[in-house]
Amino acid sequence: MVKFDLVAGLLDANEVLAQNNRGLFEKNKVYVINLMGVPGSGKTTVLEKVIEELKEKITIGVVEGDLYTTKDVERIERLGIPAVQINTEGACHLDAATVKKACSDLPLKDIELLVIENIGNLVCPAEFDLGENAKVMVISVTEGNDKPWKYPLMFRQAKAIIVNKLDLINYTDFDLEKFREDMGCINPGTQIIPVSATSGLGLCELAHWLYSEVKGRDE
Repeated sequence: MVKFDLVAGLLDANEVLAQNNRGLFEKNKVYVINLMGVPGSGKTTVLEKVIEELKEKITIGVVEGDLYTTKDVERIERLGIPAVQINTEGACHLDAATVKKACSDLPLKDIELLVIENIGNLVCPAEFDLGENAKVMVISVTEGNDKPWKYPLMFRQAKAIIVNKLDLINYTDFDLEKFREDMGCINPGTQIIPVSATSGLGLCELAHWLYSEVKGRDE
């Protein structure tokens, strides 16, 4: 009997396409973020606020992943940012092939920072390389402290973790210091940036970190 590992085959094929994407991004000198997190964590709101902080300093483009709607890409377009929608029609993650297709509709040579907002879940997005420079997670304090140990791959791969909805922390049992301790075990090198996209708390620090990542390549 011949057995074929379908998942391994998919990941291998995706890796080839991701390398092609990486070459495309390097050729155009684009720094690429794969933005991940669950539905409701505030990914799009955080992205909107960061764009407002940075759009006068660097050029930004966005690829929006969504199951069916165009609501998020419409929010980004209102900010005057080039943006492209990918609807996965039920698939729980973006892959390198769909990102490559979306990028053909973006002026990559004029973009310094490209943010790819992935589909909202804590499993599949971490498994598929898109050719990005960094994976960045958004987790909200309303999700609780157990997520890093329940979904370690996502947290292990994240170069930075944005802890959102800090304005609500007193209404939850989320313990920021416990989160830092857990991440010290799972991914001690990650950058943890607490923010409130609603109040604006921490957004300057987040924008500064992103700006440094983009400009740091030229130093």
